[in-house]
Amino acid sequence: MMYMFNFSRKDTEFFDLFLENAKFFHLGAVLLDEVIKDPNEALERIEDILGLESAADEVNEKIINKLNLSFITPIDREDIYSIANELANGVDMMQGALQRIIMYHAGHATKRSHALTKFLVENTDELVKAFKLLNDVKKNQRDILDAVHRISDNESRGDLIYRSDIGILFDEAVEASKEHGASRAVIHLIKWKDILEDVEEALDHTKKVGDMIRGVVMKYA
Repeated sequence: MMYMFNFSRKDTEFFDLFLENAKFFHLGAVLLDEVIKDPNEALERIEDILGLESAADEVNEKIINKLNLSFITPIDREDIYSIANELANGVDMMQGALQRIIMYHAGHATKRSHALTKFLVENTDELVKAFKLLNDVKKNQRDILDAVHRISDNESRGDLIYRSDIGILFDEAVEASKEHGASRAVIHLIKWKDILEDVEEALDHTKKVGDMIRGVVMKYA
C-alpha cells in the first residue's frame, strides 16, 4: 500500500536517519580513498571503518523498528526498507574493501586507482546532498535529480577508469615478471584486481541508491 507525502507532517525521522547513514557511507569512502592513496594507513583506519559500520547498522535497525511501528509513512514502506538496507550495505562495502587491503598486504596500486576512489567520494557526497533535500521532494525535485545525474555520470566515468586500471595491472604484471619473476607479479595483479573490483562495485552501488532516490522523486514530486 502506498502512502503519499503529507507536507504538513512534522515527523521527518526517516529522512534524518537516511541522511545519517548516507554520511556514514561518505565517511567510509573518504577513509578508503585515504588508504588507496597510502595503503600503509590501512591498519590505522580499520577501527574507524568498523566504528562506521557498527553505527550504520544501529541506524538501520532504528529505521526498521520505526517502520514496524508506523501506521503512516511519508513514502512507500518498501522504498523506506530498500533504501535503508542499501545505505547500510554501502558502508559494509567500504569495510570489506579496507579489510581486503589489510588481509592481502596489498602494497601500492596503479597511479590511477585514486581517481576511482575520488569518484566514490564525490558520489557519496552527492547522496548526502540528495538525502538532505528528500523531505521536501516537490520543492527540491530539480536539485535532487541533478545530484542523481552527477552520480550516474561519475559511475560511467569510473567504469572507464576501472577497465583502464585493470589493463594497467596486467601490463605491469608482464613487465614486473621480467625483472622479479612471474609469481610475484601475478600475486600483485590478483590482489589489486580484487580490490579494484570492490571499489568499482561500491561505485556501482552509489548509482543503485541514486536510482532509488530518482524512483522516489518520480512517485511523489
